[in-house]
Amino acid sequence: MTETAPYEITEKTGTIEFRRYPDLILASVTDTGDDSGFGLLFQYITGNNRTRGKIPMTAPVITGEQIPMTSPVITSRPIPMTAPVVSDGRSMSFVMPAGKTRDELPEPVDPRVQITSLPSREMAVLRFSGYAGKEDVDQATSRLLEGLKETGITTRGRVVVMRYNAPWTPGFLRRNEVGIEIVR
Repeated sequence: MTETAPYEITEKTGTIEFRRYPDLILASVTDTGDDSGFGLLFQYITGNNRTRGKIPMTAPVITGEQIPMTSPVITSRPIPMTAPVVSDGRSMSFVMPAGKTRDELPEPVDPRVQITSLPSREMAVLRFSGYAGKEDVDQATSRLLEGLKETGITTRGRVVVMRYNAPWTPGFLRRNEVGIEIVR
């Protein structure tokens, strides 16, 4: 079973779930919007790093948010991969396994892969199934933002898409989410 990025549910309202995420470490790439970054990230976690160590895959893959790109950390220890993967057409990220620090992650061989940090935050999240195509994502995003507007909750940043399943998973079995950081 794939490790999932940890979070604590803080509240629910209708179909919207509020979650507190801890600090996360990400492997990120700038992406052209066609998910080409997925291949670069997958290569990184399967050994295209300075230690040639494998990192377990985690969920979800996150798209839709610009992740701050920083220079990679140089190290000699292997790391496991976790989900989600994060991306936005400008960047795509895989969440590194819980409990790992930046210093424990191997340096990527490909300079397009960067190790970044995402600080702790609270997010509003709406779950949906299917293949997470543009229309599905747009509809879920509209429902999420309308629901937050109705409750008067302030948001910060951009909506992200979080995909939890392998590409071969049938659409009706897929877990997808849209989420946005909230300010309370």
